[in-house]
Order: sequence, then structure tokens, then C-alpha cells
Amino acid sequence: MTVDLRDIFISLAYIIASVLFILGIKRMGKTETATGGNLMSCVAMIIAIVATFCKKSVAATWTTDWIMNGYLWCAIAIIAGCVIGVIWAKKVQMTGMPQLVALNGFGGVASLLVAAAQGWNINHQLEVGNMVTNISVVLTVIIGAITFTGSVIAWAKLDGKISSKAVIFKGRFVISALLLVIAIVGSVLFVIDPEGLVGLIGLFAATAASLILGVTVVIPIGGGDMPVIISLLNALSGLAGAMAGFIISNTVLIVAGCLVGTSGIVLSLVMCKAMNRSIKNLLFSGFGASAAQAKGGGAHIEPKSISVESAYMVLEAARSVVIIPGYGMAVAQAQHSVKELVNKLEANGAEVVFAIHPVAGRMPGHMNVLLAEADISYDQLKTMEEVNPLMPTFDVAMVIGANDVVNPAATTDQSSPIYGMPIINADQARNVFVLKRGAGRGFSGIENELFIRNNTSMIYGDAKATLTALAKEFNAD
Repeated sequence: MTVDLRDIFISLAYIIASVLFILGIKRMGKTETATGGNLMSCVAMIIAIVATFCKKSVAATWTTDWIMNGYLWCAIAIIAGCVIGVIWAKKVQMTGMPQLVALNGFGGVASLLVAAAQGWNINHQLEVGNMVTNISVVLTVIIGAITFTGSVIAWAKLDGKISSKAVIFKGRFVISALLLVIAIVGSVLFVIDPEGLVGLIGLFAATAASLILGVTVVIPIGGGDMPVIISLLNALSGLAGAMAGFIISNTVLIVAGCLVGTSGIVLSLVMCKAMNRSIKNLLFSGFGASAAQAKGGGAHIEPKSISVESAYMVLEAARSVVIIPGYGMAVAQAQHSVKELVNKLEANGAEVVFAIHPVAGRMPGHMNVLLAEADISYDQLKTMEEVNPLMPTFDVAMVIGANDVVNPAATTDQSSPIYGMPIINADQARNVFVLKRGAGRGFSGIENELFIRNNTSMIYGDAKATLTALAKEFNAD
């Protein structure tokens, strides 16, 4: 019996890559180890790619003709992708990070192309697939297509290319159901007759229907729900990758796809729990539509505002301060100014912590990334569950660009679309300062009761400028 050292090397490399993927994702769970975890996952992917290139089936694409050389085209694609990725990552601002993360659908469309290529090969009798392969092809096509167009819509909403509000249209459920039926029927036709014209037409029909379905499912979802949608789409992208792994018999792709898929689903469920909503309610309720109706019919009460100087007088005497960041902090790029003020407060004898809501910002972990960039100690970041019991003991709660996650309507107004959603109880602090550009509503369009509470004062203006001015007041003292 001949032992093929190449196969042993490939199997060993795949095992090492899989272990590194698992450890990498685990390390990404904490801010202080996330960078190392990301690097570990990158190394795992490099190992997996090299091992895949060593497979006999891939090596068979090598030719002496440089135009037809498979390795050459793979190298060109990898280099082009690396260059685009580095330039894009370097150029994107922190305010644009949610949009960048929202485009995780590229993973879905990559899996879709793998599946489509395999389906085309089967149809042209280049490689007749078995039942498992054929089912994997259609599942990858459906999941990958929905992920791709859904991610594009999520990106467009976050980037302001289209309205961030829920776009509710008549018959959306009927249209989505019809598209799903077309995708399923087309898939069945392909699985039954993978080598015939009917099967090929079915595959094309399933692809087209799924691409449109991604739009019809995501566009009715309001901007306030985008963090959960991004997480869910990321999970689908991972599942599409796992299905693609079955198609090309690549073990490490199956493992990596399952890791991304399951972790994304768990994160989506955690975030839904933090919003007191189910996945079903998220996808089919039209949250933005109800939010738009929640404008309140009572008399309008103008929030009271104070100057930076007056706010400083309170902060100067404060012994405990909790800072609650939101997307507005990212828009103002105020994280470094926050760090400067924190240093002044601590030098003045105050204890400062940060209260992080699971869905604050426009992507999972958005606030953690911003604060880590400003070298805020991870020990100062507290969860909603840790901070809420202590909230009445804080002298000052400073809300920086957050809105719905501190809205008391979630606990007091049963008619509110966010009623029942767990919030950070900022209103229970002795004094509340809200740093905000204006008196408008948050991303979801809901009035915030916190702004008119007796212990709340608004400090209007750019958050970065306000924080810098507060820090200067300590310098002047």
C-alpha cells in the first residue's frame, strides 16, 4: 500500500487551519485579544489556501501555457483581492465601518459562483455530481444570493444611499413567498435533472428568484434593526461557505463556514434578546413603520439645555460617572476626546465606567471597537446587566450619541414599538447629560422620553467639540 505524502500533508494542514480558526474566533470575543484572533484566522486561511493548491485536482490545472495556467489566474485574483482589501480598509473611516461590515455578502456571492460553476459543469457533463453535491449546489445558490443582495441593501441603508426607514409595500409577503416557491421549484428541477436543460433553467430561475428575495426581505427592515440584520447576513454568508465546502469537498471550508454561521446565529439571537424581539418579529414586523407612527400625540415638551460651563461644574464635583456611547459618538469621531475627558475626570478623583448596550451603534461590537481604538481600558467597559443595578449611585450619566438604548419608553409606554426592550437605565442616575447635535429622533425615529426628564440636561452641538471643551474646563481649573 502506497502512502501519498501529499494527502497526509493536506489533511494535517486542514486540521491545523481548523484549530486556528476555532481559536481565532474565540479570541475575537474580547477586545484585548481580538487583534491576535483576527491574525490567527488570517494565518489559518493562508494555510488552507496553500494546502488546497497542493491538491492533485487543483494541481492538474497547471499548464506550460501561461494564459491557461490555473495557478497564475489564482495568484492574480488573490493579489487583486489583497490590494483592494488593504486600500479599502485603510481608507474607510470609523463612521463607515458598519457599511463595510454590512458588505459581508461578498462571501455569499463567492459561494454562489462556486455553486453556479459546479452546476454548469454538471450540466455540461464535465463532472456528474451525486445527490448530496446537487443539493449542496442549490442550497448554496439560494443562501448565497439572498445574502449578497440583502447585504447590498443593508449597506445602502447604512450609507444613506436609500432611506434607512422600513420600506413597507403592499403584497410584500406574497411576493417574497412567490419568489421562495420559484427558488424551491427551480432547485428541485436541478436536483432531479442536473444534466439536462430543464435542470439548468431551474438553477438559473432559483438564482434570479433568490437575488430578488434578498431585496424584498431586507428592504422592509428599519435602520434601527441593522446591527442584527448584519449579524444574521454574516451567519448566512458562513452557511453558504460551508455548503460550498461540500460541493468542492473542502473540509476546512466546511469547518470555517460552520464556525462563522453558528457564531453569527448565536450573536443574532443574543442581540434579538437585547431588543426583546424574535427573529420572526425582526424580519416580518416592519419595525420602522411602527416607529414612524410613534411620534406621540401629547403636548410637546422642550428639553432643557445647559452650557458646557454649567456641565463642567457638575462634573467637577462628581465622584462617579458612567458614559453611555452610541452611534453619534462614531459620527463625531469623538472617541479620542472621550478618552481625554476620562483622563481629566479620573485625575480629579472620579471613577469612570462605560455602559455598553449590545445593539448600540450600527454593527455588533461597534462601541467596543471605537473605545479600543482610543485605548480605553477593557476593564472600564461594563455590560447593561452590570451597570443597571448601580445606576442610582452614579452622580452623572453622560449619554454620547445614544438614543433608543436609553429610552425609558421601553419600560413605561406599552404603545411604543420598543416596549419591553432592555435598556440602560440612564434616567436613574442623579444627573443625566445628553450630548446631541439637535432635538431630532434617533435612527429608528422614536421620541426619547429621557430628554424631557427632570434630571436630564441637553448639551447641543458636535460631541467631539463638546467633550474637548469640557476637558479644557478642567485644564483651566
